[in-house]
Amino acid sequence: MAVFCLAAMLVACSPRPAAQFAPPDPAASVERIYVATELDLDDLGRQFGQKRPSGLKFLHVDVSIPPTHTPGKVEWPEGPPDAATDFVMTGSHVYRGSGDMLGAMRRRSPGNETLVFVHGYNNTFSDAVYRFAQMRADFGSDEPGLVYSWPSAGDPRGYAYDRDSVLYSRDDFKRVLDALTKTGNDRVLLLAHSMGAQLVMETLRQAALSGDRALLNRINGVVLMSPDIDTDVFRAQAAAIGELPQPFLIFVSQQDRALSLAGLLTGRKPRLGTLKDPTLLQGIEGVRVIDFTALGDGEGLNHATAVTSPAAISVLKGLIAQAASGDEAFDDYMVLDADP
Repeated sequence: MAVFCLAAMLVACSPRPAAQFAPPDPAASVERIYVATELDLDDLGRQFGQKRPSGLKFLHVDVSIPPTHTPGKVEWPEGPPDAATDFVMTGSHVYRGSGDMLGAMRRRSPGNETLVFVHGYNNTFSDAVYRFAQMRADFGSDEPGLVYSWPSAGDPRGYAYDRDSVLYSRDDFKRVLDALTKTGNDRVLLLAHSMGAQLVMETLRQAALSGDRALLNRINGVVLMSPDIDTDVFRAQAAAIGELPQPFLIFVSQQDRALSLAGLLTGRKPRLGTLKDPTLLQGIEGVRVIDFTALGDGEGLNHATAVTSPAAISVLKGLIAQAASGDEAFDDYMVLDADP
C-alpha cells in the first residue's frame, strides 16, 4: 500500500497533458465528439479537492486523428500540437441546451442511436474526449457519439472523491439519457469504463426503482469495460434493475493492475472487472463475459485492453462484424486467445 501511495503522489505531481487546439491537417481524420458535463467549461482540468460543479452543459469537440495514428494509442503532443502527428482539437461549439445539441446531432447523423461513453476514475475532460475519439476511429463507429464527463478528480489520489462523484452524478446522467431518448424512436448504447460502470449501473437501478421502464427499453445495449464494481454490489444492482438491456457485455482481465489496486482499497474484495469465476454471476439473465486476460494492452496496467491493445481491437472488431451480420458472436463466457 505504501508503494501505491508513493506512486500515486509521483503521478499526481507530474504534468497532465490537456487537449489543445491546432490547425487541421488535410490527411488527418476528424471525429466529432458530443459532450454532456457538469464541469465548468473554463476549468476542465483536475477537480481534486474542489467543490463539484453543478448544472449540465452541452457541447461538441472536433478531434483530429493524425494520419500516423497507431490503433489503441492516443498520440498526445510532446511539443507544440501538430495535427500531422498528434491528437488535437480543431473546433468546438457550446449548445444552449440538450435539445439544441440533439437537433444538431440528428441533422448531421440522421440515425436514431447514440453511443454514450462514460469514463472512469482519474480522468480529466481531455482524457475522456481523446480516448473516446481514439475508440471511434479504431472501431470505425459511424453513429453519433457522446461523452458523459462527470466530475472526476482527475488525480490518482482522488479515488474516494471519484466514488462520491459517481453518486453525485446519477441524477444528471439520467437527465442526459432522458434527453437522448426523448422520442419513442431514439435509442442509446452505453459503453462504460472502470468506475464509470458504477455510474451506469446505479443510474439504471435508479430508473428501475422509479418505474421508468421506458428508458430501460430504449437502451440498445450495455458494455461494462473493466468495471470497478464489487461483484456483490453488481448482483444487487442487477436484481433491482430486473430485465437487463440487451446485449449486456462485461469485459474482464485478471491482469488488470488498476483494479487489483482498487481491490486493496476496498477491503481486499476483487472487482467485477477481474472476474475469474463466471459462476459468481449465475442467475443473472442476459450477462455475457469476455475475458481479455491473454491480450495485454501494451500500457502496463491492462485496464482498458479492449480498446488499447491492437490485437484486442482486431478480435473485437471481428466479433462485432459477425454480430452485425446476424450470426451469434458472443458466448455467455468467452476467453479470447492471444493467437486466435
